[in-house]
Amino acid sequence: MEELKVVWKDRKRPIFGLPLSFTKYKLLEDKILIDTGLLSTKQEEVKLYRIMDVTLRRSLWQRIFGVGTIHCCSADKTSPEFDILDIKKPFEVKEMISKMAEEQRDKKRITGREIFADTDDDNDDDDDELDDVH
Repeated sequence: MEELKVVWKDRKRPIFGLPLSFTKYKLLEDKILIDTGLLSTKQEEVKLYRIMDVTLRRSLWQRIFGVGTIHCCSADKTSPEFDILDIKKPFEVKEMISKMAEEQRDKKRITGREIFADTDDDNDDDDDELDDVH
């Protein structure tokens, strides 16, 4: 099995920007992994090509302590929206995720229509009706 390189990793830093949490984030070449928990653990995986929108949020306290939250909207059915909470260098990480997501879509030759096709099957019937009219 091919091992993917870790491009970036950090922990959630909820108190004064210190990594006092069991939530870990990893950005690999083609996906984001979010590990949570200590005794009972959970790992979420979202493929980068499925990420459609990335937003940076920073409260006053987060700006004071040099952290921020990245909100991601994806076409993933199990994680349509997720947050990467209280991380260092949030602007750089947001830009990295945006760039890598675009590269993965180009590499896999995925267009916006293909991403949205899974979520709305009703439009296929509408296209057939339009074809019958012409």
